[in-house]
Amino acid sequence: MRATSLLRTLLDLKHTVVRGFEFTDEEAIFDVAPTTRKPRCGSCGREGPGYDERPRKWRHLDFAGMRVELRYTMRRVDCATCGVTTELVPWAPHGSPFTYDFEETVALLAQKTDKTTVHELMRIAWETVGNIIERVVTRVGPKDLLDGLTQIGIDEISYRRHHHYLTVVTDHVRARVVWVSHGRNADTVREFFAALGDERSSKLELVTMDLSGSYISAVTEKAPQAHLVFDRFHVQRLAHDALDEVRRAQARELRGTEEGKAIKHSRWALQKNPWNLTQRESEKLVEVQRTNIPLYRAYLMKETLCDIFDHRQANVARHRLGEWIAWAQRSRLGPFCKLARTIGAHIDGIVEYVRTGLSNGRSEGMNSKARTITKRSYGFSAPSSLIAYIHLCCTGIHLLPVRHYPRAA
Repeated sequence: MRATSLLRTLLDLKHTVVRGFEFTDEEAIFDVAPTTRKPRCGSCGREGPGYDERPRKWRHLDFAGMRVELRYTMRRVDCATCGVTTELVPWAPHGSPFTYDFEETVALLAQKTDKTTVHELMRIAWETVGNIIERVVTRVGPKDLLDGLTQIGIDEISYRRHHHYLTVVTDHVRARVVWVSHGRNADTVREFFAALGDERSSKLELVTMDLSGSYISAVTEKAPQAHLVFDRFHVQRLAHDALDEVRRAQARELRGTEEGKAIKHSRWALQKNPWNLTQRESEKLVEVQRTNIPLYRAYLMKETLCDIFDHRQANVARHRLGEWIAWAQRSRLGPFCKLARTIGAHIDGIVEYVRTGLSNGRSEGMNSKARTITKRSYGFSAPSSLIAYIHLCCTGIHLLPVRHYPRAA
């Protein structure tokens, strides 16, 4: 077998012939060419007159640790539709200095490991990893992530210190991220609805989110028919925070007294679920009940509110929430009076959680993936790189290792 035939078999590139090769101190260079004679436009693929030949190189996957490049004298094409551009080659995407195999291998590694490892293993710059990810997502990712949305979740994630945030929209039905953008205000959500369009916005049925006023106003404005669902865990967190405020206020007020000593080390006994309490924590809770009525009342209100969310009947939950709001307003505990007003203002969305059982857990799970990406990359200075990573890892793109099974000619 001739050397060029052997190399063509090893490379296994479709519609490509190997014309020669060259070895240098640092790399192996293979001279290749398309099997088609007439040049085609790199953008639309139409045939056109070619001229002005110039040599170019494309980085390919390494052989036995040796850096490999493909070399071809590329022609410029005068396309009637796209204008003057470079010709289409079968081994690499238009405008990229890397082959398809190389880019998909980089993207697969980026899904599985940190950016530094990809940069060192593939011998490319950090910025290049991000650029390759963007091209692969555009090439192999879902063409229209926003099509067919009926149930979505909206949440934010911090990607950098000093309040730098991304807004992430998740599809509950297909369990994937469908839209990401910089910012976390009403204008950011309006950008999502602008991309979605009025017709598809009118098909939204449920939107889960936390109690963010900016998110609520934007969704109500752009998709008034959609039912808002407020995640139970965000509401419960507000109750836990209110309980902790009462505990700290009581500790300050009773400092130096026997009642104040009884409050010490009671935080976790008050915050944990009753069935998770240790023997010591149960004893501490009994001591709080005996010595501090206001704090124990706050604890009972927290537990009662959590119990309401376990019901599956919306009408019963609404009735019990009304009773809880009245109880909290009579309690003369400032944090719980404030919480009662918040729950009263958002009671419809809270009851929707009970009716549907839908929470923002899917969005939180996707955000956890995004945080893992941020940590293993040691942070991102610009949001565009993180957005590309999120699209690569959280939009349902499934990449396989590049494997070739060459056959003898």
